[in-house]
Amino acid sequence: MSYVYICEQGAVVGVEGNRLQVKYKDGMVKTLPIEPLESIELFGRVQVSTACLTECLKRGITLGFFSTTGAYYGRLSSTNHVHVERQRLQAAMSPEFCLGLSKRLVSGKISNQMVTVRRYNRYQEMDLEEDLKAMKRNLEKIEQCTGIEELMGYEGAAARIYFSCLGKLIDREFYFEGRNRRPPKDPFNSLISLGYAILLNEIYGKIEAKGLNPYFGVLHQDREKHPTLASDFMEEWRAVLIDSLAMSLLNGHELKEVDFYKGENGGIFLEKDAFKLYLDRLEKKLRTDQKYLSYVDYPTSFRRAIELQVNQFVKALEEEDYNLYEPIFIR
Repeated sequence: MSYVYICEQGAVVGVEGNRLQVKYKDGMVKTLPIEPLESIELFGRVQVSTACLTECLKRGITLGFFSTTGAYYGRLSSTNHVHVERQRLQAAMSPEFCLGLSKRLVSGKISNQMVTVRRYNRYQEMDLEEDLKAMKRNLEKIEQCTGIEELMGYEGAAARIYFSCLGKLIDREFYFEGRNRRPPKDPFNSLISLGYAILLNEIYGKIEAKGLNPYFGVLHQDREKHPTLASDFMEEWRAVLIDSLAMSLLNGHELKEVDFYKGENGGIFLEKDAFKLYLDRLEKKLRTDQKYLSYVDYPTSFRRAIELQVNQFVKALEEEDYNLYEPIFIR
């Protein structure tokens, strides 16, 4: 299955036979087969015909809606996927189950952050051992946590050290001082904010496809209008998928300072061509087959691995045993 990203302002999306058709303002028309599509991601002022909306709902193709800068608005999807029994199990998840599974999610997140720091330090050879030891100490305390709030405390402490390390490892042109958002104040934070929004929508789709409710979380506190379960599952992927892509694009000089502009409220965002480049690189990364999951002995793409992650949760949920969920440790 494939994803399509449409970010050309004024484009009109429709259907012609068994093909998706995109008409651009300059008169150019592009088409592609509709059968293999899983999702269509729309950025900014992109129109979709009623015929196209209907066809997507019939075929189970989701549509994701974002602003021109990548802020996530919502999605349109069919209701054919709903699995009532699984959602009842979600609603009845015990505090013990939520805490146990949350420990596994956070363990995977911190471990993958440490791997990411070590990978980028191969080229810099900076003295980050004390930082890594501090992250490891937070990781080691997770198993003894007696509540979600305590667990999130260690997760936050490790995250601050992690972003401090990336700030030291990034090209001087793009130096940043930790995580910031809404709006992002520097190129690195701009890239990861965009990536997190797209990844959240992707994980949302995988959750929904299994009949689960994306709004019943285990780690993040449930709050109105936010898919907390999707946020939970995203934690293990942030560093290896989104943060590493941002580091690669900036340290590899594929993106330069001129590829960003200052928008409303002082936020920093990607220029049009750079935005397209970012989407292209992210999609290629999601599709790339690699042998990196500790619990899978065959190559699989990141996109498929996200699906496997959700499958693990379903098994743990139905068996009422959080130990059946294997954390995603990247080798």
